[in-house]
Amino acid sequence: MRVLVTGASGLLGRAVVTEFKNSGHEVVGVAFSRANGDLKKLNLEDSAAVEAFVDQEKPDVIVHCAAERRPDVVEKDPNGAKNLNVQVPGLLADLTNDRGILLIYISTDYVFDGTKPPYDVRDEANPLNTYGQTKYDGELEVKRLNSSAVILRVPILYGATEYNGESAVNALIDSVKDGKATSMDHYCIRYPTNVADVARVIKDLSLKVRQEKVFISGVLHFSNEEKFTKYEICEVIAQVMGASVDHLKPASEAPKDAGTTRPYDCHLSNRCLNGVGIDTHCVKFSDWMQNWLKNQK
Repeated sequence: MRVLVTGASGLLGRAVVTEFKNSGHEVVGVAFSRANGDLKKLNLEDSAAVEAFVDQEKPDVIVHCAAERRPDVVEKDPNGAKNLNVQVPGLLADLTNDRGILLIYISTDYVFDGTKPPYDVRDEANPLNTYGQTKYDGELEVKRLNSSAVILRVPILYGATEYNGESAVNALIDSVKDGKATSMDHYCIRYPTNVADVARVIKDLSLKVRQEKVFISGVLHFSNEEKFTKYEICEVIAQVMGASVDHLKPASEAPKDAGTTRPYDCHLSNRCLNGVGIDTHCVKFSDWMQNWLKNQK
């Protein structure tokens, strides 16, 4: 297969590129602000350039990882986020529909309000913040313009970062290390999922559709089953490091003055992925973190 990956310089995009390459597929990775090495620079908001690029590369699959994924940034610049999170998915859906290309659009558990987990693919979306709304609006554009596209919702991601702040999970390594007294969320439930596992699922879905000719479309969910609060993630990191979390004060109530409202528990059900024969196992969070931190020394 020939696979085009957008957002290929990002945490998930890099993992997707690596997974397909390691499986012997041709991969074209595109990025914009961090386009380097083998990556090609492409402004996804330039529709004419995107169309020309797709026609030049002729991919079998497009995996759309590029997005403004930071909720606080989206709240500050909602119009800019709408361009990337809504209009670009619509453009790619239109192009792939016309050309018979499989589109896999990466969405988020933040399309839900977190009040009635676990969430199945048929459950009603109700985003609590602008980020979740833009991603859901992107889903609607994809559905409207390409009924054969796959929409894969995933939760908070972690993995082999270039810097800890690239993931809200890896960033907690710094919170444990720096020893500064601070409050840490011990209220919202999260299901940190490794980008390598997400990349494997994306590859397996692509093979099912393109090579095995299994018809799969619409919304799917993929999530790790391990659940943590941010404070509990810090406890795991501290245990691996042999460090203390005494400087972190667990905040066990919903924040009253948070700038961006975040849902309580958006656990995604893997039922539909399992139903189409996709392996949904995930690396154990503590095992991965132990290996990662050992190799960072």
